[in-house]
Amino acid sequence: MLTKKAFTIVELMLVILVTAILAAVVIPIMRARVDAAKWTEGRAMAGTLASSLRVYGAEHGPGPAGGPSPYGADKPLLSELGLTAIDLQGAYFNDALYTWVTVYDVINNVLTFTIIINRPPEVSTPEWWTLTELGTWANSDMDGGGL
Repeated sequence: MLTKKAFTIVELMLVILVTAILAAVVIPIMRARVDAAKWTEGRAMAGTLASSLRVYGAEHGPGPAGGPSPYGADKPLLSELGLTAIDLQGAYFNDALYTWVTVYDVINNVLTFTIIINRPPEVSTPEWWTLTELGTWANSDMDGGGL
């Protein structure tokens, strides 16, 4: 007598269940990795901007004694930093997503700045990253709030 061997419906359902559980675990992990890779582009361009701000500070200093400071209420423009909008243009990030605040400490002769990178629509989290003149990074997920 010939016997036919086949998978039962229970065995097939078990395989489908295990596959669904694995997918439910792996998809969020992969999504986080993709977002982290996209943020790498934005953070790299922020490093370029930080270097330009340091050069600008070294070249311009605090300004003449008693004269106007190059660090007034307005931040240095990209063109003053030797950059163009193309220098801050990538696949996910562009110059409109970057803002920065510069302050020149005349007493200590030190430039301080904070660069803020806002989240592009293609990235889910975090909302923003910041970079300071000390090279420290922070993001909205780290402290749970705004600046």
